[in-house]
Amino acid sequence: MSALEIRDVSHAYRKPALRGVSFSIEPGDFVLLLGLNGAGKTTLFSLIAGLLGLQQGSIRVLGHEVGRSAALAGCGFVFQQSALDLDLTVAQSLRYHAALHGLSRSDARKRIEQELERFGLAARMHDLVRTLSGGQRRRVEIARALLHRPCLLLLDEATVGLDVPSRRAIVQRVRAQCAEEGATALWATHLPDEVEPGDRTIVLHEGQVRDDRRDIAAASLPDYFAGLAS
Repeated sequence: MSALEIRDVSHAYRKPALRGVSFSIEPGDFVLLLGLNGAGKTTLFSLIAGLLGLQQGSIRVLGHEVGRSAALAGCGFVFQQSALDLDLTVAQSLRYHAALHGLSRSDARKRIEQELERFGLAARMHDLVRTLSGGQRRRVEIARALLHRPCLLLLDEATVGLDVPSRRAIVQRVRAQCAEEGATALWATHLPDEVEPGDRTIVLHEGQVRDDRRDIAAASLPDYFAGLAS
């Protein structure tokens, strides 16, 4: 069973945003969805999350049709726009998320401490979210997404606007989650330097899958996109 299966998905607003997108991701894999801004990445993530209704095609998440609670229960989402309450402390934000997923207080406490330690944020546990830097807030959001041990992680431009060291640290933490705990991740980005040798990279351009392979060289991607646009 694929962790994520997308078949012939098309979606339009006033003009087409996605056109016949198809791919699947196997359990335990880390896959990059690479595309310039406006390629359709966020629209696709919104469809997977059930925030938009399917117009054409099908999406199955962990073996379930998208939109069913069984599908979303096994997922962890990090969207491009931050969804943290700035007036909560880091711990309060994470405890609230843990409660939504039915974790006991003791399990929630252990997992919060564990994830914040992994992200180097244990000392900021009782600080208000608004006092954190942009990179620290992103790490809190990813820690929050990992609390319920999701089988599938979906991250839409999770490092946008961050400095290079922060971006690298966040990407490596998600890669480690896949390698160490068998999670599956779809990482959407427009940044070629987040591609590493051997990564499976799905190139989305103007709403269509233009490439899907493991041997795309990051250094060649700027020229690659220039060729697609010409």
